[in-house]
Amino acid sequence: MIRFENVTKRYPNQSHPALDGIDLNIDRGEFVFIVGASGSGKSTLVRLTIREEVVSSGRLLVGGHDLRKMPQRKVPQLRRQVGTIFQDFRLLPNKTVQQNVAYALQVIGRPRRAIRALVPETLELVGLAGMEKRMPHELSGGEQQRVAIARAVVNKPPVLLADEPTGNLDPATSLDIVQLLRRIHDSGTTIVMATHDNVIVDEMRKRVVELEDGVIIRDEEGGSYVPKAVDSRDRDEREADRAHDDHDDDHDDGALAPQEDRPIGEVHALDDWDDDAEDLLR
Repeated sequence: MIRFENVTKRYPNQSHPALDGIDLNIDRGEFVFIVGASGSGKSTLVRLTIREEVVSSGRLLVGGHDLRKMPQRKVPQLRRQVGTIFQDFRLLPNKTVQQNVAYALQVIGRPRRAIRALVPETLELVGLAGMEKRMPHELSGGEQQRVAIARAVVNKPPVLLADEPTGNLDPATSLDIVQLLRRIHDSGTTIVMATHDNVIVDEMRKRVVELEDGVIIRDEEGGSYVPKAVDSRDRDEREADRAHDDHDDDHDDGALAPQEDRPIGEVHALDDWDDDAEDLLR
């Protein structure tokens, strides 16, 4: 379903790649957590998967399509097959709950009959039946995220990407949202979720892929947020390597300090987005 083959991503003026030689295969129907500290490369991995960024080297396949070679005109078709949930919800503020979800179908040309059937069905799935006429500002944070999830899955995409979907929610609401994602996963949807939320990861016990400085350092089935046993020798070697690299950078007058891994949702990301209205929802 999703395959990274020796993928490296470099941003201009960064001394180190955001992702470096990533090899990762995610099969159809998996639920995978991507974990790691801020700046480890989680958001970059998500952006590459929806072709918001293009790999610098290597090959990235989604549904059999090589995203590096994909022409820009075909990117909207890719995004119709990959639902995306963001930390900041991205709801249309002047539309009702029902209209927000329906809009995701309208922009891809689904007939009115299908929209009338799919929207109520999806709102019931996410626990928002009876709230169709409410405006986003009338909803709690958890309810807004449920609308965002409904919008992402109403077209029944085979893949759902979630970038810190519980980052703005309290712990109890976060667990509710992830239980909802579990139900969506049980229906056959492949889910990849980047998160800092250790409670959720430990509760779910799904596959965990850990990034550190753009490199995969752990890929564990049924894993926890922090591995129970850490190989202290490997950890110390990594820390020594980073210290050595930092020392070299300090003496490189022409090098610029690496930037933080940029979160999805900043204005620059939307600037590169297609004009197609659908892409405003992704």
